[in-house]
Amino acid sequence: MRVLVTGGAGFIGSRYVRGLVTGEYGRPYEVTVLDALTYAGNVANLPEDPRVRLVVGDVADRDVVDDVLPGHDAVVHFAAESHVDRSVDSAAEFVRSNVLGTQTLLEGVVRAGRPIRVVHVSTDEVYGSIEQGSWTESEPLLPNSPYAASKAGSDLVARALWRTHGVDVSITRCCNNYGPRQHPEKLIPRFVTSLLRGGTVPVYGQGRNVREWLHVDDHCRAVHRVLTGGRAGAVYHVGGGTALSNLDLTRRLLALCGADGSRIRHVTDRPGHDGRYALDDTRIRTELGWVPRTRFDEGLAATVAWYRDHPGWWEPAVTEPAAAP
Repeated sequence: MRVLVTGGAGFIGSRYVRGLVTGEYGRPYEVTVLDALTYAGNVANLPEDPRVRLVVGDVADRDVVDDVLPGHDAVVHFAAESHVDRSVDSAAEFVRSNVLGTQTLLEGVVRAGRPIRVVHVSTDEVYGSIEQGSWTESEPLLPNSPYAASKAGSDLVARALWRTHGVDVSITRCCNNYGPRQHPEKLIPRFVTSLLRGGTVPVYGQGRNVREWLHVDDHCRAVHRVLTGGRAGAVYHVGGGTALSNLDLTRRLLALCGADGSRIRHVTDRPGHDGRYALDDTRIRTELGWVPRTRFDEGLAATVAWYRDHPGWWEPAVTEPAAAP
């Protein structure tokens, strides 16, 4: 099987590519990575392996998609703009990349004229916020940020092309990921890299917003289970993470970095900040037998250790000075 991985030089996509070529998911695969290599894509994330081919290009470019798709049996679509804060200030690039990019890719699958299996990777943020309980896959989409709205739009495009053209596509919606090689704009690497440089960490509001956290290894195993066994047109939640308030998570990071509460800065909350996310992942567990393997405390400690040991990877990506305590 030849697999096209869009956004394969990013945090989650590159982890999936490494698993594909090393045989972690059953056997080695031939892989093409399609990545625009924006600020979040890094060639250094990719394994040096003859089975990996990198194509630098935009998933929203029809000519690029039509050129790269032939010969592939499957597509795993990670490519997306994904930072909520940036979407608040500049929504247009999120709509273009996430909605138009998904439309262009899936219409390319239709134009290819042969069966191509597709997994469209999405997020729990498309549901908005939930005070109690957890979302099932049948819940309505009620996004509250431009990023979440663009991902909800891309999910609906995927569903429409399944219904209209019979595209063999499944959708995954995962909770927050963590692990090595995540860009320092995201919460965990941003806080860790600031603490390692002697700085403070900015916590929105009172830090009461609750998220589930899942190791990237577990997410990628789930994506592959859906690729090889998921139903066309179905949505699969990838949950099972540890639910923590942002303040609780921050305190754990402080402890792992040898810092104390004096390094916390409470800052003005983000507009439209969702209070709580929670996924019911019964479907993927019962249909596909997936369960998470990485214990959060162990995974978080290993992640902090990776950033401590690899300053040459993250220092060029840090765009702001660490605020002094």
